[in-house]
Amino acid sequence: MATLTTARRIVVKIGSALLVDRETGDLRADWLHSLAADVTWLKGNGTDVILVSSGSIALGRGVLGLPMTALSLEQSQAAAAVGQIRLARAYEEALTPHDIKTAQVLVTLEDSENRRRYLNSRATLETLLSLGVVPIVNENDTVATDEIRYGDNDRLAAQIAVTVGADQLILLSDVDGFYTGNPNEDPDATRYDVIDHITPEIEAMAGDAGSGLSKGGMRTKLMAAKMATAAGCDMAITEGSPLNPLKTLENGANSTWFTATLDPQAARKRWIAAMKPRGEITVDAGAAGALGNGKSLLPAGVTEVTGDFGRGDPVAIMDANARKLGQGLSRYTAQEADAIKGRRSSDIEPTLGYPGRAALIHRDDMAL
Repeated sequence: MATLTTARRIVVKIGSALLVDRETGDLRADWLHSLAADVTWLKGNGTDVILVSSGSIALGRGVLGLPMTALSLEQSQAAAAVGQIRLARAYEEALTPHDIKTAQVLVTLEDSENRRRYLNSRATLETLLSLGVVPIVNENDTVATDEIRYGDNDRLAAQIAVTVGADQLILLSDVDGFYTGNPNEDPDATRYDVIDHITPEIEAMAGDAGSGLSKGGMRTKLMAAKMATAAGCDMAITEGSPLNPLKTLENGANSTWFTATLDPQAARKRWIAAMKPRGEITVDAGAAGALGNGKSLLPAGVTEVTGDFGRGDPVAIMDANARKLGQGLSRYTAQEADAIKGRRSSDIEPTLGYPGRAALIHRDDMAL
């Protein structure tokens, strides 16, 4: 069984009902402070933590006096705009006493579908984590519409876990795992402790549309599990309402773990290797040797650029003898890469007229 203390990087998904009292619309401050203590415990073990948190609309609608019934798109966006400030402040106030810095990161579905924006999101999150920050991620409900939104934070959390190469994704839910049926309706329903493969039979158990403990809530969780495990990330579903929910999980609380067969980095490199390259970048012998030692590709080692590719597109990496060394995701367009090839990283800004990233292809975005 997986343990949180062995993870290098964990993403935790927090639903609105855990954070905000449904009847009063007030923040559940005691619960949030217990979660902050859990985050401090994990970071004390050297684990990176990202929180994917709902709650902005729930907080904002209370402030604006909006009804508890379904809101129009415009009302939801307005409530999110008001609530996002309060949500970010709540996390900051909960974690600051533990000397933990926080950052708000708002994303939309387009940020993962567009390779350039995906790489930018990934670079931002990686930098925040390297600085010891706990990012608080939420869908940008102030601008997202039904056509361009995730629609649920289970899938968003899975996408974030994939983006940052997390070892574990924890869905804090209103149910303590995945059951063979709805335990509220079926007295014979049993909970799975571990699911190694999501079979058609498992998917059928998720049933029809609904919410919460009903079967529809499990559909989105299974979608998240398939996305996470395919990228090398284990995923757990556990009840989040108790205080200190992460320590409670670590201490043996009921849960269902979905296991991955690959580690996150290996899964990511396999994904990159399977892409069709949009161009080629030829490197000199020095750069080829550096790549073999696990280094990123810097512009100084590039001798030729061919093809028409954009930022985030896959490109083949070739040596001087036209032998393919591997491929990676370019941080520059073909035109930009051609302009800075053979130059030092310090020459990128004078050449392009704006600051750029030091690496043309980062080692984490490369499969050799």
